[in-house]
Amino acid sequence: MDIRNRIAKRVAAYFKPGDVVNLGIGMPSLCPAYSDPGVMFHTENGLIGVGPLSTGLRQVESFTNASGQQFLPLSGASAFDSAESFAIVRSGRLAATVLGALQVAENGDLANWARPGKMVGMGGAMDLVTGAPKVIIAMELCARGGEKKILKACTFPLTGRACVDHIVTEQGVIDVTARGLVLTDIVDGVTPQDIARQIEPELIVADDLRIMEA
Repeated sequence: MDIRNRIAKRVAAYFKPGDVVNLGIGMPSLCPAYSDPGVMFHTENGLIGVGPLSTGLRQVESFTNASGQQFLPLSGASAFDSAESFAIVRSGRLAATVLGALQVAENGDLANWARPGKMVGMGGAMDLVTGAPKVIIAMELCARGGEKKILKACTFPLTGRACVDHIVTEQGVIDVTARGLVLTDIVDGVTPQDIARQIEPELIVADDLRIMEA
């Protein structure tokens, strides 16, 4: 299993039947392939009931997610306009949102929409991180070249303050808690010390540290 699908599969373990979950662009869009059929995925461009990505003869041009990828709607899916979609987000009806990140701070601050000096970012998620009761970040632990993405404080423009709950990476899972960043899952062959060297804040290792499927 490649890194992106490994992360998406672990993220999907957070969801239960009946949840309505928003998926951001990129890796989050892979989650429906690994989720319980009772989970309903939301895309802010106007649909609840996002299914797996469609390919070949099964492609349906009428249905695209936030990434512009075509998908198969699930039985019982509901389509609506953008205004109603964001009303769902802002009214707190989502169970969670899954987003990518450029940076995450130890207190849960999130930067995911713009890099200084760049014209285009990853897309704003201010409504999502404010309206969803749980914010899950799906990302690689470090940026290209080894640049750290989990920092003591974000240096990029913020999307939201103290909003992140879980950070799922290809090497393990880190929870943002009141006592600090807690490593809860780790890939076999990787040590907590390996992960600690790749982030700025101090890392707390959970007493019941679990092995994450690789």
